[in-house]
Amino acid sequence: MQVSVYLAITAMAGALAAQETVPLVAAGPEQKPAAVESDHKSYVVENGTRIPLSMVNSVSTKTTGEGDRVYLETTFPIAVNGKIVIPAGSYVLGTVTASKRPGKVKGRGEFRLRFDSLMLPNGVTRDFRAQVAGLDGRATEDLDKKEGTIRSEGNKSGDARVIGETATTGAAVGGLAGIGRAPALGAGIGAAAGATAALIGVLVTRGPDAVLAKGTTVEMVLDRQLIYDEAELNFSNLPPRYSSSEGGGPLPSRKAQGGARRFP
Repeated sequence: MQVSVYLAITAMAGALAAQETVPLVAAGPEQKPAAVESDHKSYVVENGTRIPLSMVNSVSTKTTGEGDRVYLETTFPIAVNGKIVIPAGSYVLGTVTASKRPGKVKGRGEFRLRFDSLMLPNGVTRDFRAQVAGLDGRATEDLDKKEGTIRSEGNKSGDARVIGETATTGAAVGGLAGIGRAPALGAGIGAAAGATAALIGVLVTRGPDAVLAKGTTVEMVLDRQLIYDEAELNFSNLPPRYSSSEGGGPLPSRKAQGGARRFP
């Protein structure tokens, strides 16, 4: 019995000694998983980029008021690092922020246009706030780049021409009426009457409205970066593009036409 107990204690002691002599392996630094390299790419259209647009609908101070929507299309692709980011035919939504009709005696028609968002042909959309930076060279309107205001051309020369032509016609008619009595007096009275009638017509008629006709080209300047992921720039399955901005473009200059007759 004592021998069995002795043997059991000896075996336990040997086991404990064996455990104590097991070499310990020093723990090394924590192993971090290897970084997974990503093929993720992004493209940045920088602040200040100018984008040419074409009017899809017409805007006029005669019919357009504050808050009305304006629809446009991009006419030239914008590329970043050799990749087209904004294709031609992308859609731009704008808003008329102010509109004023021309006065009857002085003042010109004017409105302000703000660009609010751009949607790529595949539906990817970015919001921003941008303004007009340039107008079609054929347009007769003036652009105040500081305020972003588009103003109609003045018509002072046209008013003076109308008054002069009507006075001349009145003088001729008055001279014929005065033949045999006092032709000079008749001509003077006729001229005065014609000039007065023309002046009244000018005073009761508004000046030219500010107009951007369908098809007019305007230039937008971005006020912030537009950032696109490469996955957002897939244009491979798009339907054929049909431009909805084709139109007559800017109206012919009234000055080029020799001045608009504002009084028959």
